[in-house]
Amino acid sequence: MIAYLKGVLASTSAEHAVIEVNGVGYLVGASSRTLAALGPVGEAVHVHTELLVGEDFQRLVGFSGADERDWFRLLTSVQGVGARVALAILSALEPAELSRAVAAQDKAMVARANGVGPKLAERIVRELKDKAGGIVLGPSAAAQAIPVGASADAVSAMLNLGFRPAEASAAVAAAEEELGPAATLDALVRLALRKAAK
Repeated sequence: MIAYLKGVLASTSAEHAVIEVNGVGYLVGASSRTLAALGPVGEAVHVHTELLVGEDFQRLVGFSGADERDWFRLLTSVQGVGARVALAILSALEPAELSRAVAAQDKAMVARANGVGPKLAERIVRELKDKAGGIVLGPSAAAQAIPVGASADAVSAMLNLGFRPAEASAAVAAAEEELGPAATLDALVRLALRKAAK
């Protein structure tokens, strides 16, 4: 699993960037917001990543922040939302705006994204409200709703183990509260698993 890339921006296009890391150029798909935030070619960049693996492909997707990556994971968990549609939504809406849209069940806001019709937008806001388990409440809660750093990776690990997003977030939050903000990923996951098992 590639958690992030840190290197030099070699080139960009409408849908992806090439980031050179130690002489290797990584093709990274991204939202228009992330691509705009990368800066000029030749500059140092740091992007959070998600590796998508299918039967006949491997694709790396990049994000300017962990919150955008976490929303990408949530969006692609909805039936009918692939990587392309999720990136279109993240191009149209910032993570905080997406939090507000889901909390308010504002399907019209989500439908502003290219390729998202009213039915799909309704399914997204309905399913994500359930999956977020009431964590995503609005603008003031947006920062707390999407964990960053080691806690975000711990939530991802819990999701990969089959926990629901609400369970994973609650268990990791409880573990982080007990261990403190400097806790390592390994320690967070271990304690979160114990908390979730109770």
